[in-house]
Amino acid sequence: METKETKSGRILVVDDDTDVLSAARLFLKRHFQHVDVESNPESIPFLVSNQRYDVILLDMNFTKDIGSGKEGFYWLDRILAVDPAAVVVLITAYGDVEMAVRAIKDGATDFVLKPWENEKLLATLISAMRLRQSRNETEDLRAKQKGLNQAQASYTPDIIGQSPAMLRVYEAIDRVAETDANVLILGENGTGKELIARALHKKSKRTDEAFVSVDLGAISETLFESELFGHVKGSFTDAKEDRAGRFETASGGTIFLDEIGNLSLPLQAKLLTVLQSRTVTRVGSNKPKAVDVRLISATNMPVYDMVKSKTFRQDLLYRINTIEIHLPPLRERPEDLVPLAEYYLQMYRKKYNRTVSTLSPALLKRMQKYHWPGNVRELQHAIERAVIMAQGAVLQPEDFFFSGGTENTDTESALDAMPLDEMEKLLIRKALKKHNGNITEAAQELGLTRSSLYRRLEKYGM
Repeated sequence: METKETKSGRILVVDDDTDVLSAARLFLKRHFQHVDVESNPESIPFLVSNQRYDVILLDMNFTKDIGSGKEGFYWLDRILAVDPAAVVVLITAYGDVEMAVRAIKDGATDFVLKPWENEKLLATLISAMRLRQSRNETEDLRAKQKGLNQAQASYTPDIIGQSPAMLRVYEAIDRVAETDANVLILGENGTGKELIARALHKKSKRTDEAFVSVDLGAISETLFESELFGHVKGSFTDAKEDRAGRFETASGGTIFLDEIGNLSLPLQAKLLTVLQSRTVTRVGSNKPKAVDVRLISATNMPVYDMVKSKTFRQDLLYRINTIEIHLPPLRERPEDLVPLAEYYLQMYRKKYNRTVSTLSPALLKRMQKYHWPGNVRELQHAIERAVIMAQGAVLQPEDFFFSGGTENTDTESALDAMPLDEMEKLLIRKALKKHNGNITEAAQELGLTRSSLYRRLEKYGM
């Protein structure tokens, strides 16, 4: 009666009669891969906490309590308190059948009579194992669905642009999408790195599975392991239930780690361990779980310079950048400016039910002279503001707000030669001054998150 299930099964037998344990072990080892036996019921909590058993064979009566079955009920409750999904089969004598039936109402799965018939015992255990497998699958699906609900990203539009720079990006996507190669997307803030990651997933063999996006810059060091690897109930103060981490949620699909360059060295080490082992261990557990993910990472940080300065691990970089895709800033793809602006114009006029429908030539001319330090994200936000504030059917320059006023006019041609870091510092200073130091309002104007602006302030010592 040996099956695929029995080959990989793990059974625990608890009985204070050593002869029963010897007989059970001798018979069950012929059918199950792992058989643990225990004569002291006091060891049950430790065993169940540190190992996931497919079936637990539990005697109803121990020496301390001959005949009443109270100890069996007590240890059944203890097992289910530690592992609510545990499958417990009771070992009982003929006279205790009524008590065993009552125990089933309290959470036991089945019972076997002593002395047992080997074939009946084996059939009972195989049936119980299938129940445990079903419970495991339900538990994993529930945890994965909960993680998906928490990680579900909002809708993002298709990639817009046919400039030579973007055509090279499309070519790279087509070449690598169907592979499972790890991809690192490099580009400035606001260039659309997540869109590229989603395009890779959509064109991959994993397209029907989950795409989970993680902003590493928004996760604190203390929550890093819980968010990415999950936790078990009671592992820390707020851990009120088991929860799958982002890697488990993405298993079978794609995980996108944005702002990976912002990870501290200790967190880089933890991430590298997971990528090497392809397993995660939830906080509070010692049971690793295999994960099958396609990894896509992104950063606006100079990771190669960071490797030289020993602020980014070289071995982690080798893990994440099997393929690199460099996403150009908006100023290097001027051909895409008008199509992008018109796309966002139509999006927001419908969203806000506005009559505005076109961009004036004067506005287009001014937009083409502007440097767009916040890239496509800045353009999107500027169009949204303009659509909301516009009075007529045509957007005019006066309807439009240019952050920092950095236009490439003849009187400001010095900006062309200004290093990007200096230009970014200038824009941050102007935005903070304009909003009297209000971080939230300055970040919104610059097209950044609060955490991203704080990192730039720290970077520039501002």
